[in-house]
Amino acid sequence: MPIRNRFAELQGEITGWRRHLHAHPELMFDVHETAEFVQARLKEFGVDEITPGIGRTGVVAVIKGQSDTQGRVVGLRADMDALPIHEATGVDYASEVEGKMHACGHDGHTAMLLGAAKYLAETRNFDGTAVLIFQPAEEGGGGGKEMCDDGMMDRWNIQEVYGLHNAPGMPVGQFAIRSGALMASADEFEIKVTGKGGHAAEPAEAVDTTLVAAQILIALQSVVSRNVKPIDRVVLTVGTLETDSNASNVIAHTVRMQGTVRTLDSQNRALVEQRIRDIATHTALAFGATAEVIWEDGYPVTVNHEAETAHAVEAANSVAGEGNVDPNVDPIMPAEDFSFMLEARPGAYIFLGNGESAQCHHPAYNFNDEAIPFGCSWFAELIERRMPASS
Repeated sequence: MPIRNRFAELQGEITGWRRHLHAHPELMFDVHETAEFVQARLKEFGVDEITPGIGRTGVVAVIKGQSDTQGRVVGLRADMDALPIHEATGVDYASEVEGKMHACGHDGHTAMLLGAAKYLAETRNFDGTAVLIFQPAEEGGGGGKEMCDDGMMDRWNIQEVYGLHNAPGMPVGQFAIRSGALMASADEFEIKVTGKGGHAAEPAEAVDTTLVAAQILIALQSVVSRNVKPIDRVVLTVGTLETDSNASNVIAHTVRMQGTVRTLDSQNRALVEQRIRDIATHTALAFGATAEVIWEDGYPVTVNHEAETAHAVEAANSVAGEGNVDPNVDPIMPAEDFSFMLEARPGAYIFLGNGESAQCHHPAYNFNDEAIPFGCSWFAELIERRMPASS
């Protein structure tokens, strides 16, 4: 049977939770109402322990199995936060908060983990402890790191950790995963070019920072094409460039540009940072200007552990059938802060099909409620397979 009968029965209720969350989006760590909603449902289910305030506004819940003879603890994670986007779906449960929407499906992830929690609390058909992690601030805030820094892994003795994300364009009921690097790191940089401002009609009396910045921007495009091996995947994008002047007859004194770097391994991550620093500094010097580079480490590479990836695949095969599980999907360049949890403990992250929806972070995106039974079943299957009941 592709999905558990209980989740087919619960789909309407879980869909209702999801749509409530969709209509009431919250950003970053400011997920107080969402966290309260999660806690209220968990209390209804009769879970053994609920702890709010982990990683500022995260919630951790504990469900104990029939026994604990093996001392096994497995963590399951869902993210709760939304995005600062104006919704354009037109659904009757659209965001009621102007300028905020669930444009990445975290409402669906939270609802599916709640569904799994209800089932696990009802059945307790496992030997060990399931730890359910409801995380804030995945969208740029590093909530996963905050929860780990708060001692979550040690406090609950989590031994393995698993998570999932919906995948637009992949059919509902299909899963995709790979061992090793699945999603990219995401670092940001800013380059401040300082020259000598002046009159646009007298460029010889100035140091034209706009020209210098343009040369740096073009030279940065050589990093991936000429410094990174062709078989490796690296993205370097300059997203903004602004001067300290908005007049056509002024040579700006300073110019700032900001960008992002995505890589799939630590070697290229370090290489690209150094090349950006070298190119900016020396190009500016060649034109008589100076360049300051500010580098901000973001999310690390999301690296699935080999054994845990195999466990995730087995669970997905059980839920969807082997023909609906891709165990060696290509890595992608968006980033995910579940990477911090995977640095702290062995685990794996998997994609679940969302059908032909708009892409994540698009104003017309909407989570596909038909995916709910598959995600809930995968969460539950992992717990029961990794901690099988002893009787």
